[in-house]
Amino acid sequence: MTSPYMPPPPTPPVRPAPKWARKRYVLPVIGFAFFLGIGAGAGGQHSDGNSVKTAASQPRPTATVTATATATATAKPVPGPTVTKTVKATVTVTAQASTDNSSGSGDGSSGDTGSQSASGTCSIVSNAGNCYSAGEFCRNSDHGATTTDASGTSITCALSGSRWRWTYS
Repeated sequence: MTSPYMPPPPTPPVRPAPKWARKRYVLPVIGFAFFLGIGAGAGGQHSDGNSVKTAASQPRPTATVTATATATATAKPVPGPTVTKTVKATVTVTAQASTDNSSGSGDGSSGDTGSQSASGTCSIVSNAGNCYSAGEFCRNSDHGATTTDASGTSITCALSGSRWRWTYS
């Protein structure tokens, strides 16, 4: 049981409302007063039939200015065709007949049966003009082709793994 002589529990201190709560009540009241003032100001206009009509309130004819611009199109010359000269180079391989002193047949046949000599003439050269050697990459246009390296050994452009390379044939 509670004692009649005990003081009542203390009340929590009154603190002011936080800023968001003030904004919650104050801003709508200010907005309402603003619109109320606009409504009161607009209510002062009377739409009586006795109001004075000014000369500006009646429609009048107005002057209209029309400007016309004329543009003429000038023809631009059509570009002419592009002329490209294609130069075709022809490589001539000369085979030298080897002299065979032990052969007395005199038929003029030589031991070299290919069109390339053993002196290192290459029929397919790189873009720089050099002979290819085994292990170098092949151009796309040389896939499957056969030529000789600088020493006269026959090499072929073949697929090696995933790349085309010159290999001894």
